[in-house]
Amino acid sequence: MPARPRLSIIVPSLDEAVIIETQLTRLAPLRERGVEVLVVDGGSRDDTPSRAAALATRVIESESGRARQMNAGAREARGRHLLFLHADTRLPPGAESAIASALSRRHVWGRFDVRLAGDHPLLGVIAFAMNRRSRLTGIATGDQGLFMTREAFEAAGGFPDQPLMEDIEMSRRLKRLSPPACLGEKVTTSGRRWERQGAWRTILLMWRLRWRYWRGASPDDLARDYHHVR
Repeated sequence: MPARPRLSIIVPSLDEAVIIETQLTRLAPLRERGVEVLVVDGGSRDDTPSRAAALATRVIESESGRARQMNAGAREARGRHLLFLHADTRLPPGAESAIASALSRRHVWGRFDVRLAGDHPLLGVIAFAMNRRSRLTGIATGDQGLFMTREAFEAAGGFPDQPLMEDIEMSRRLKRLSPPACLGEKVTTSGRRWERQGAWRTILLMWRLRWRYWRGASPDDLARDYHHVR
């Protein structure tokens, strides 16, 4: 049996045929160094799974829902460390070593700073605010590349089975185990959400949803409102 990898990268996907090959090609050097790359597909209606098959360690079929997909990937992963990476998020150079170093200290989980790719002039400001808020609150979002030890994932009970804010709730659970390692190295993720929906509109929507979640609103209700506005 091959040696157990130190790191497993779990990429949830849904209808990502346009970008999945580019993402997995970027991850190829890590695969060559023994990192496990798992694509967990939630029922794509395009050819995402077939495009991913030749470039990932494995493609896993799962129920739809990002939390369910990430949990399914974690169950199948063999690595001691787990990194949950969006299909449109690019890792910085040296990410594997940065994660290993962060998780060898007093942290059992963490995230990267984020840079938003796109043309809108507010994207830099939005990314700065995301990184600053995360440092102040100890809460991370999926765009920042959440990573953790397998033991921390299991102690937290995995991602909650909810359609929105699963990353916020997971951060809350992980904070009980240790503060996050907030790495200054930047992942680069697409700013398409802000450009497509309108920057200010998206900012206000996300703040409103987070406020309601903090006040105890149901994730199902929030998800309906989020998709209705989109």
